[in-house]
Amino acid sequence: MSGLPQPRPDLPLTDELAAVFARMSGLLLSEETVASALGVLSALAQETVPGSSGAGISIIHGQNRRSSGSTDERVRRADSLQYELHEGPCLFAAASRELVRIDDLSTDRRWPRWAAAALPLGLRAAMSAPLIARDSSLGAIKVYADGPDVFDQHSEQLLTLFSAQAAVLVANVQTYDRAKQLSGTMRAAFQSRDLVSMAKGILMGRNSVDEDTAFGILLARCEQEDSTVTEAARAVVDSAVRRRR
Repeated sequence: MSGLPQPRPDLPLTDELAAVFARMSGLLLSEETVASALGVLSALAQETVPGSSGAGISIIHGQNRRSSGSTDERVRRADSLQYELHEGPCLFAAASRELVRIDDLSTDRRWPRWAAAALPLGLRAAMSAPLIARDSSLGAIKVYADGPDVFDQHSEQLLTLFSAQAAVLVANVQTYDRAKQLSGTMRAAFQSRDLVSMAKGILMGRNSVDEDTAFGILLARCEQEDSTVTEAARAVVDSAVRRRR
């Protein structure tokens, strides 16, 4: 992320993150998918918190857990270990709605199985903040470091402020993605409806019957051919097109 200002301890936190938030506010305008938008968000988190060597976002909805926007394979693997072992800082941060800081994975005893599995990845410190939007916990955003004792109280403040803004964007980008999926479904439904209408019109003209009777003929064809109404309608339309050639 070239051009992104690096955090400066001599500035108030609100000023320090102002440029970061400005970059974040444009994500939905420049990114089309959830994955790409969250990837940009993770990269911004890594650059915002000094000493971070990787970052990512965990989207958690009940037992459905997935990582999005991870900056590298180590982050993805560290997250996957949490889901596999059912323990770790991201899961705890999302459930408790509290920021979690691990100064040294080799000495921290809160999630021993996960820490032991993550250490071989070369990660020594971690910090996770919950993503809370409209009083709902969406998951957690996290940063990792290669050395111990990298994060401090200032890092906590940065990630806390960052996560509050990030949560709004995560909620918005999820809504945007669902809207795209819904619109696609709606388009398919409208196309199917139009196809059925065309087929009914063809059957009405071909058999000199009313609309209800034509639809009955279409349903009978569905049963005979073990097909859906849309498939039967397409077959009727295709046959009419072939006859005109």
